[in-house]
Amino acid sequence: MSTPSATVPEPLRPALQPVLDDARPLAERFAAAGHRLYLVGGVVRDLLLGRSLGRDADIDLTTDARPDQTKALLAGWADAVWTQGERFGTIGARKDGRDFEITTHRAEAYRPDSRKPDVRFSDAVEADLSRRDFTVNAMALSLPEPELIDPFDGMVDLLVHRRLRTPLAPEESFTDDPLRMLRAARFLAGYGLEPEPGLVEAVRALAPRLEIVAPERLRLELDKLMVVDDPSAGLWFLVDTGLAQEFLPELPAMRLEQDPIHHHKDVLAHTIAVVAKTGALDGRGRPNKRVRLAALLHDVGKPKTRSFANGGVSFHHHEVVGARMARERLTALRYPNDEIDDIVQLVYLHLRFHTYGMGWTDAAVRRFVRDAGDLLPELIELTRCDCTTRNRRKAERLSRRMDELEDRIAALEEQEALDAIRPDLDGTQVMARLGVGPGRVVGEALDHLLQLRLDEGPLGEDEAGRRLDEWWAARPD
Repeated sequence: MSTPSATVPEPLRPALQPVLDDARPLAERFAAAGHRLYLVGGVVRDLLLGRSLGRDADIDLTTDARPDQTKALLAGWADAVWTQGERFGTIGARKDGRDFEITTHRAEAYRPDSRKPDVRFSDAVEADLSRRDFTVNAMALSLPEPELIDPFDGMVDLLVHRRLRTPLAPEESFTDDPLRMLRAARFLAGYGLEPEPGLVEAVRALAPRLEIVAPERLRLELDKLMVVDDPSAGLWFLVDTGLAQEFLPELPAMRLEQDPIHHHKDVLAHTIAVVAKTGALDGRGRPNKRVRLAALLHDVGKPKTRSFANGGVSFHHHEVVGARMARERLTALRYPNDEIDDIVQLVYLHLRFHTYGMGWTDAAVRRFVRDAGDLLPELIELTRCDCTTRNRRKAERLSRRMDELEDRIAALEEQEALDAIRPDLDGTQVMARLGVGPGRVVGEALDHLLQLRLDEGPLGEDEAGRRLDEWWAARPD
């Protein structure tokens, strides 16, 4: 097989040079031992797009050397070596703070009934590239002197045609690893590519094969989709091809009109619009995954709670039903418990802002802040983004009300430290004043004092003690 190759375009060399400098000593060790080393994967793709790589970016390499030979060549060069992926041909190494993953050329295939690949090694980089997921990832740079190896015209697909296709027939590629179908959604959304018709048809036909993919892998790929700048194209791809039905059936279930008489918003279209409105990064520049997932799931309870009366439609308590459904789905996808708790809480609270009507008492503000806890910034963002109306006046009115609420929160925080609201007395003080020991009554007393604190603000120990005495005296014997 003749392998198309080309010299790396001169404009790309500045971005490439730091990677070449880091990898060159290792490439020279491999070359001296009679082996070839190639830079592969997302590094090559992103370099072609002119994206520079930070020092924390992992470097993926492929080689004709077998894992034992790779380990021998790393000895005396790497600061650390790890071999967890050796079964699949991958040896990891760290040198001067840079991580490398070196994988023997592979020609692997999944058995139709298995989640584990049968790994076969190859001596040719072309065979390895042919087993990659998409042509835009099926490119390599030979080292130490960079030359682009591009047997499937990935550079043209990436930079000219802006299309997503597979190196081999899509049916073969997706049978090899069904997760690639889900990964396609991320590449469509993250790189602005259009799928080839044959790829779309293959996904529709093979979507049920997602059942052999471990939930943890599905979760990680969904996470990656949710933090691209705008996941919309990828989410529509998941629904339209039937992929979502296989691992996130709550998503296509929302493809219903809120009001079939007047044809008001489709719940799914609204949901995807809300996801797109939320930021890809949070206020600290970190991936905004919790808010994005909460936005994706915030209305999953609507299909089960939809009812019609007086010519209108309602979804009473859909936030309660939706929170339960969100927990079930996130648990099935093996999300960590702390992430599940946060996302479910956001789903549960996403309507709280609207329940207070046009007026916010101090007590209502305190309860809103207390219930949101550390999630307050995320809840405010989700609430703002949940407005997708095209009615400009309605949108402006909602925005003003949110501004007013945030102003109220800021003002009260200055007075009361809302993020740490506690009763004015603690459990020890309650027991001493009432002359009781630990038990249910202490909890009831503390809850009574907390409600007073939320309703009226700080009371002080003396007033709180007096009010506790009144509560105690009014209790039935």
